[in-house]
Amino acid sequence: MKNRHYSPHSKMADLVSEHYNILLLIYRFDIPLGVGERTIKEICDEHGVDVDTFLFVVHFILFDEGIGQKGLYKKLSIPLLIRFLRNSHSYFLDFRLPEIRRNMLEAIEQAPEDIRFVIQKYFDNYEKEVFQHMKYEDEVVFPYVESLLEGANDLEYSIRTFEKRHDQVELKMLELKNIFIKYYPMEMDFKVNNVLHDLFTCSEELHIHNDVEDHILIPCVREMEEDKLN
Repeated sequence: MKNRHYSPHSKMADLVSEHYNILLLIYRFDIPLGVGERTIKEICDEHGVDVDTFLFVVHFILFDEGIGQKGLYKKLSIPLLIRFLRNSHSYFLDFRLPEIRRNMLEAIEQAPEDIRFVIQKYFDNYEKEVFQHMKYEDEVVFPYVESLLEGANDLEYSIRTFEKRHDQVELKMLELKNIFIKYYPMEMDFKVNNVLHDLFTCSEELHIHNDVEDHILIPCVREMEEDKLN
């Protein structure tokens, strides 16, 4: 099926119905459901969301579009993008990972103790790693970007510092999935299957989150820095 592009005049309900993964995206923009027959622009205006930024992120996530544009930070709302990313952090740290942990521990409660220990320890260490990764962004990277937007000229820090250390936190989630597939000794049941499905989907969600940072936020901030130096 040909990719369908959306304009400010497209109905928000059509976008969500045709791409269920956009449900998570609109919540991270602080847009609730109950959109009725209103257009994307009407919904965005109602909730203080820049429609061009919203649609850029939508088309990037759905169709991998928009990468490499020049002057992007002048076209998008960077404060809105940061709000979106902060909300994403809250989703992963406050809801998604704790939910997976609860379901996982319930699913493996009949497994041998050594297997339970290894899986729980691996997940807990991973959860701490994700927390540290996102805490650094919340406390260092995003405030730095906000200071640039406010006109700060102190460029002792650089977005390239973040870019160099920006690891792919979703990869260890896939490693945990492999532990289940290759070494879990119990008969498969619906609870274990659901946990595996959650590990796959959460890994994909984290990958998308990182892509937004790598291909939208970082290039925008790099251009902002270059403009300040010129």
